[in-house]
Amino acid sequence: MNATRTEHDFLGEMEIPAHIYYGIQTCRALENFRISGIPISTLTKFIQGMACVKKAAALANGELGVLSQDKCRAICQACDEIVAGKFDDQFPLDVFQGGAGTSCNMNANEVIANRALEIMGHQKGEYQYCHPNNDVNCSQSTNDAYPTAIRIALYAKLTQLIGDMDYLREALEEKGREFAHIIKMGRTQLQDAVPMTLGMEFAAYAHTLSEDMMRVGEARNLIAEINMGATAIGTGINSPAGYAELVTRKLREVSGVPVEMADNMVEATSDTGAYVQLSGVLKRCATKISKMCNDLRLLSSGPRCGLNEINLPPRQPGSSIMPGKVNPVMPEVMNQICFDIIGKDVTITMAAEAGQLELNVMEPVIAYSLFSGMKRLGAGCRSLVDYCIRGITANEARCRDLVYHSIGIVTALNPYLGYETSASIAKEALQSGRSLFDVVLERNLLSREQLENLLAPEHMLRPGSPLPAGTSSPAAPKG
Repeated sequence: MNATRTEHDFLGEMEIPAHIYYGIQTCRALENFRISGIPISTLTKFIQGMACVKKAAALANGELGVLSQDKCRAICQACDEIVAGKFDDQFPLDVFQGGAGTSCNMNANEVIANRALEIMGHQKGEYQYCHPNNDVNCSQSTNDAYPTAIRIALYAKLTQLIGDMDYLREALEEKGREFAHIIKMGRTQLQDAVPMTLGMEFAAYAHTLSEDMMRVGEARNLIAEINMGATAIGTGINSPAGYAELVTRKLREVSGVPVEMADNMVEATSDTGAYVQLSGVLKRCATKISKMCNDLRLLSSGPRCGLNEINLPPRQPGSSIMPGKVNPVMPEVMNQICFDIIGKDVTITMAAEAGQLELNVMEPVIAYSLFSGMKRLGAGCRSLVDYCIRGITANEARCRDLVYHSIGIVTALNPYLGYETSASIAKEALQSGRSLFDVVLERNLLSREQLENLLAPEHMLRPGSPLPAGTSSPAAPKG
């Protein structure tokens, strides 16, 4: 383990531990970027994406005759092993780094080159037989290989995120069906509004998730446009004719991602608009999911002094001093995940804006912010379902009592008594503490039968329609 090999670059020589697969440029970056303590090896989809890019490039270069078949086969085998997770520990670089991703690209080049050397029967560091730059990086630049790897990884992560969001949507939809018969009071501006069902509330949450899943899918389509073959700035320098089209096709085959070559390679090399678009979509998702969690916390507030319309499953004791207190910890942690994603949107926006001329050097922080945000949002969706949504129960009697004691149901009298009269009824009921029912009967404005019909909550759920079949309604209060 103490043996070393000597490697050099144009800055000088360095002794590299003989057993590691990365080389001098990765070691220099390890010295320079001791920032977060989070290695790129934690971004497994990105490592796999980089290996897919290198394999596609090797296949295209081999077919075009600029890379020998022996080197092509060895590089491809090394890439396959990386995709399988065999060399994750050989990607130790910090996720925060300067150089527009050059260190990540060279980390991959060095690992692949040294593993290819072993496959070909040589020692690590014998780069005269397979070189990180000349062979593994053939027809490439960091400026096309690195962002393409990011996009391959993002596409996979977005597919996973859509699945995580659908997991939450299905759970909310199920609660919508379970609570379809429970009439409750709707609220606007935290004030009594008009009746609805608890099922409608949860069905609305499910529908909003469906809409957001569509937006995520649209953003995923934008991510599939790549600049592979652009090399340094989009001109394709140092790549053979036909390489860009061929490597794009090879990458589709290798990765399974439906990548498409950008129409304008210069624009695609400098532009990070798709990342900004994706970040905005993630912010939209986070904002709406966080709002839903706020609602869950409000609806479950209590148990004696709040709304207490629903019960969240108890997960842990809620206080070190107040016995018996249970907090809504799962919606709370989801709120915090969402706040983090909303903050990352600012980081991504500023990083995208900070690119100058033909390249955006801030892609490392963009990539990390997107990857970490999606990972946490997906994990949050699944945890919210498993430890909260599935265990929610309804306090049906509480919901019913709040409806019948609400002033908001006076809205149903507007078409028959007019707004002014209805408002005066509401005011008198509120000031006297009596029910709307009693005030209307005392004023002799409607008969008991008419009033019972008009104030039946199920008649207020939709225009001209009774409740769905099977819906039960509590009897209206008498007198």
